[in-house]
Amino acid sequence: MPEPFIRVSGLRKVYRKREQEFLAISDASFEVAPGELVSLVGPSGCGKTTLLKVLAGLQDYDAGEVRIGSASHSFDPSRDIGMVFQQALLLKWRRVLENVLLPAEILGLPMRESRERARDLLAMVGLSGSEDKYPYELSGGMQQRAAIARALVHDPKLILMDEPFGALDALTREKMNLELLRIWKQSGKTILFVTHGISEAVFLGTRVIVFTAGPARMAANIPIKLPEPRRLDVKTTEMFGDYSRQIYHLLGME
Repeated sequence: MPEPFIRVSGLRKVYRKREQEFLAISDASFEVAPGELVSLVGPSGCGKTTLLKVLAGLQDYDAGEVRIGSASHSFDPSRDIGMVFQQALLLKWRRVLENVLLPAEILGLPMRESRERARDLLAMVGLSGSEDKYPYELSGGMQQRAAIARALVHDPKLILMDEPFGALDALTREKMNLELLRIWKQSGKTILFVTHGISEAVFLGTRVIVFTAGPARMAANIPIKLPEPRRLDVKTTEMFGDYSRQIYHLLGME
């Protein structure tokens, strides 16, 4: 077994406002191996986005331990994390290639090499020929492809994705699920993927971490052993249905 890339142990996060407290995460513990794609699923307000913020170093926590990397491999959140959000958040006054290059500019990376990498990434996500277009000239799915390329341009070790396909129509979302699996396999990155969709979580994840609401807690860490390569027709299989029903049960949705 490879050494875990992410270790979360007994994580607890409480938000405080005036004299009130809101428990965002209760006793979350899990490990993520290098190169895994782990889905985080649960209802709104259950702590999924908070967990991503903690892993990104954007949010403190009240108890437990969070470790990313290892003694032999240093980890710098500002350099080694890429993020993709529900909205693509492309700068409307910058062309697609310039949007993808933004992290490289902020980090002060060599621009000649970064520009070549950005073009290669746009080709990988299926946007060759769109380098000089503005965001308004792209569909929603194409904008999210550009956002994924932007998250990869500085070659981070970890990609955090917060409901990246939530604003897309159902057919585009299914297509983007397939595209993400292809990009993940090709890039070899470690990915944590937040979603409200049980089917999406099972289809994408090597494992699914389930969070429940009221009070927020981590309920399960489920390995997903679906046939590879994954195709959409796997959703019609009994195995896929069993995984989905297990999560429905944990969320009290039967």
